Amino acid sequence: MIDFNEKKGFICDMDGVIYHGNKILPGVQEFIEWLQANKKEYLFLTNNSSLTPKELQLKLSRMGLDVPEEHFYTSALATAAFLKEQSPGCSAYVIGEAGLLNALYDVGIVMNDVNPDYVVVGEAKSYSLDTLTHATNLVMKGAKLIGANSDVSGPIENGIAPACRALVAPIEMATGRKAYFCGKPNPLMMRTGLRILGCHSAEAVMVGDRMDTDVISGMESGMSTVLVLSGISTKATLNDYAYRPSVVLNGVGDIVKEANAQK
Repeated sequence: MIDFNEKKGFICDMDGVIYHGNKILPGVQEFIEWLQANKKEYLFLTNNSSLTPKELQLKLSRMGLDVPEEHFYTSALATAAFLKEQSPGCSAYVIGEAGLLNALYDVGIVMNDVNPDYVVVGEAKSYSLDTLTHATNLVMKGAKLIGANSDVSGPIENGIAPACRALVAPIEMATGRKAYFCGKPNPLMMRTGLRILGCHSAEAVMVGDRMDTDVISGMESGMSTVLVLSGISTKATLNDYAYRPSVVLNGVGDIVKEANAQK
């Protein structure tokens, strides 16, 4: 059991935890109000690379949630930070949306569809056989393959949608090259999240709906972990993994109920 009142920081996934598509999930309003009222440090750490922090703020605002822009960190920002560290001033061919493109532009990475240093793939409405074929041939010519995150799928309002790893897979299969993924469960992203919070891992909780990204990233970073059943995972999927979350709850609203019961 986790004593939620004693924890200083909370890192939360978004898709399947806070919302499905454009639909807010039950208990989220109460959870955010509890974080703010109890002066908890909190960060929404999402593997979705499509939206910028400002766009995420506005998306929650449309749902009636008031969360400042500095409380968001995305796999797009993690990807940009990784490439800036690895190869300052590099160029990239990018399959992705505004969140990924803006993050790369902001750290000085130049777009290049002729002879880029990297091929970078995130969630993308622009994904097509043409972009896939072009990316494949650029990798064959020597560009390094980067994925914004390793999620295979993500929850939407009426089902699931293929996510970044599923979109990268055809390029890996066609070229025989393996992508490097920058989002959760990459420890680089988790360490950045903890640094933003100003918390030691023992003082923080990771909340997510996926065992293979959220729970494992929190666990391997030394954090307590909460698996919520409001997204991808069910109680049955726990049997697929050799590790366990600290707590399994139906949704983030249950964190508030548990915290109140612990007082």
